[in-house]
Amino acid sequence: MEIAIISGKGGTGKSSISAAFATLTSNIVLADCDVDAANLYLIFNPTHSEEQVYIAGQKAVVDYSVCSNCGLCANYCRFNAIHFKSEKVEIDEISCDGCQLCSHICPESAITMVNNDRSRMYSGTFRNGQMVYGRLAPGEENSGKLVNMVREKAKILAKENSIKNIIIDGPPGIGCAVISSITGVNHVVIVTEPTISGLHDLKRTLEVVSKFNLKAWVIINKYDLNTEMTSQIELHCSELGVSLAGKLPFDSAVVDAMVNCKSIIEWSPNSIVAKEIENIFRRIQIEFS
Repeated sequence: MEIAIISGKGGTGKSSISAAFATLTSNIVLADCDVDAANLYLIFNPTHSEEQVYIAGQKAVVDYSVCSNCGLCANYCRFNAIHFKSEKVEIDEISCDGCQLCSHICPESAITMVNNDRSRMYSGTFRNGQMVYGRLAPGEENSGKLVNMVREKAKILAKENSIKNIIIDGPPGIGCAVISSITGVNHVVIVTEPTISGLHDLKRTLEVVSKFNLKAWVIINKYDLNTEMTSQIELHCSELGVSLAGKLPFDSAVVDAMVNCKSIIEWSPNSIVAKEIENIFRRIQIEFS
């Protein structure tokens, strides 16, 4: 069973819930697919049995032994990535889109394209099973492809170790990385919060998920901070026929758990939040079986 936990916006508590799910059983594969800002490795400190380079496009590099500083490349760069500094052409790696135009128009053939190879995929073990995650370097692109690489490795680890459940911590939003995270999974869990922006982004996320004909569950995190908005979210889910997996109250112990590199299940197993997360996970398991 593959469960993808996503959210329409950042800060809803998605990763905290993913971490909790991953510690409810002793044999699981955890895939952190939020490759732009992976953070579960900070909590679980997995081993790095394998490290794989991910090529995320290309960047332009200047050969100063050939460059005449004519400035033609700077004039044509639509991404404003090329500037004159100390009377020589310099290329901003983060702003460079790798379009290759500068390398084609350079009269001295002083600009070449090299692979962006700073992004990585890591896999290994953590205290509750196997873990795989990707880290996209700043300014590099095609995060959806790296997500796909992470998911494929997670499936391989599950097969090799006879593990039935894969937990996917997806990225926030509705972009290509989210689509790569949810394609082909058994269940999608959408974590939202009782705010106007939370409801707005939940609507967008549900619209995307509906295109994939997937079973969607909604968790309202910190529901008791705004009961009026919580009621609006519940009504919207009811109107769409979307299952409400559960509501989690605000509990500062969740933050304490993260600070101490533990999930709320490990840190405070008898808390209301931990018990409700466990009920939600069992409910989803029963639905799958």
